[in-house]
Amino acid sequence: MTEKEMSRAICRAAADKKARDVVVMDMRELMDTTDAFVICSAPTATQVRAIADNIEEKLDEAGAAFLHKEGYREGEWVLLDYGDVVAHIFRQEAREYYALERLWGSAPLAPYEE
Repeated sequence: MTEKEMSRAICRAAADKKARDVVVMDMRELMDTTDAFVICSAPTATQVRAIADNIEEKLDEAGAAFLHKEGYREGEWVLLDYGDVVAHIFRQEAREYYALERLWGSAPLAPYEE
């Protein structure tokens, strides 16, 4: 699965669970460890976990290699590491606080469109 295919599959899985403001950040020029961040948010920790669960399920079905997960129990910011692509699923307030889109402001950003 290419980085673009993986990013699209993550976006689609997040959107299936009503994730808000799904974007893909191209990190290739800024990081050696990953090609893209997929960032999305939800209003509650329960929905954040549901989005993370759906991403894991759909990418597992597609045969994507899963490396690491953080933050699931708290449900404020769940990170799913697939190597070339890292998914960041935030509760809305946490997304505003950490502001990854501003922190990595020089990364090209593309909103997900179904």
